[in-house]
Amino acid sequence: MAKGPVATSSDDELPFETEEPVAADERSFFGGQPQKTAAPNAKAALPASLAAQEHYHGHRERLRDRFREQGDTALADYEILELLLFRLIPRRDTKPIAKALIERFGSLAGVFGAPVALLTEVKGVGEAVALDLKLISTAAHRTLKSELRSKQVLSSWSSVIQYCHAAMAHETREQFRILFLDKRNVLIADEVQGRGTVDHTPVYPREVVKRALELSATAMILVHNHPSGDPTPSRADIDMTKVIIEAAKALDITVHDHVIIGKDGHVSLKGLKLI
Repeated sequence: MAKGPVATSSDDELPFETEEPVAADERSFFGGQPQKTAAPNAKAALPASLAAQEHYHGHRERLRDRFREQGDTALADYEILELLLFRLIPRRDTKPIAKALIERFGSLAGVFGAPVALLTEVKGVGEAVALDLKLISTAAHRTLKSELRSKQVLSSWSSVIQYCHAAMAHETREQFRILFLDKRNVLIADEVQGRGTVDHTPVYPREVVKRALELSATAMILVHNHPSGDPTPSRADIDMTKVIIEAAKALDITVHDHVIIGKDGHVSLKGLKLI
């Protein structure tokens, strides 16, 4: 990739990309197509720019070929991200951007879980690209969620954990979520009941039970995340769960479990015999 602008007069336009992001070069599902500009007075620099473009276009083709022939296991996380960024930022070398995103957020899951405001702090990622990454993340979450709807949740526990982890593990604030189930333990609704701070979410047992009655749910699974990454339950987590269980029991509603999601794992209060 060419490094920095070529020396030109004030009337010249650059014949190729500089290191700084150019708004017109972001191709987005939300934005328009990039606009091309002519460079009539930059003939001296053209061969160098073409060589740079041929280099990263060749790299793109090699990555695509590896993915086509060997699947995702042949690629590192940053290379998967690089493949996605090819479409979103079509005329730049996206490898440095992909590596910077992985370095900042720790993993591919961390990138997709990051809020737009933090994504745009990475050099080369504008708001349009950040929104596109969130759109891809949302599509993945919806896919996992749709797989739960036709199954008995308790017999598909690994799918439940996979979905909850994808949806919540990288949230920067605590989120309290409830999976409402019918008498066959099939998912009726998945709702976020509250969002709080980095270490606390207000939960109102009466509102939880009220919502279950509105949905004609006969059972629930409680889920919340710990943004610190450590899913170990606090005394407040345990006490709050017991209050909800007692309130629900009075109306013949079962609380199957309370799952706490961390960045690298989860904890089941039922599994720990805390409820």
